[in-house]
Amino acid sequence: MPPRALEPAGVILVDKPPGPSSFAVVNRIRSRTGARTGHAGTLDPFATGLLLVLSGRATRLAPRFVGLDKRYLTEIDLGARTATGDPEGEIVEEHEPPGRAELEARLEELRGEVELRVPAASAVKIDGERAYRLHRRGIEVEMPLRRSTVRELRLVAFDGRVATLDLLVSSGTYVRAIADALGGHCVSLCRTEVGPFRLEEADEERIVPPEDALARL
Repeated sequence: MPPRALEPAGVILVDKPPGPSSFAVVNRIRSRTGARTGHAGTLDPFATGLLLVLSGRATRLAPRFVGLDKRYLTEIDLGARTATGDPEGEIVEEHEPPGRAELEARLEELRGEVELRVPAASAVKIDGERAYRLHRRGIEVEMPLRRSTVRELRLVAFDGRVATLDLLVSSGTYVRAIADALGGHCVSLCRTEVGPFRLEEADEERIVPPEDALARL
């Protein structure tokens, strides 16, 4: 197989719909451009929003983009936990949702430096194998804790069961883990920002030149 082309080179801001994996989005763009293609931070299949796709020689710049802070808007069902922390997992626990005052107290505990358990359905490797593969086979393992920084965590709305949160977190933070820490699971999840890049800018047909993208960091 011939090597993938280094052109067109740059960063493509994609508004990922629910359903396809991040790899599927990358594969679709690679098929169109013929260039070497990758992404700078995956989104779960159920999640939507901003995916940074790197094309051509810009794939070498991945380390510059992967570590950027990310902002999300999420709806969390506080009346039930699921096995995966999202709507695709089976319900493992149901309970009475917290009142608003208790919810605000829980949110306060999650601001700043926190340790969160990595979800079982994640790409983290356990003894050399992806955790989500073990989870699919029904193999239970003790998932590691990961230190994250929750820079902003704002309650946008709460109807007594579902809380809508706007949060800005360090790279590598699982919003599903935050949902689980609150006693619930993500019903929806949308990534609205990656570093200085905004979802409103997404245009799959536009390739931002590498030097222009780097200048914004």
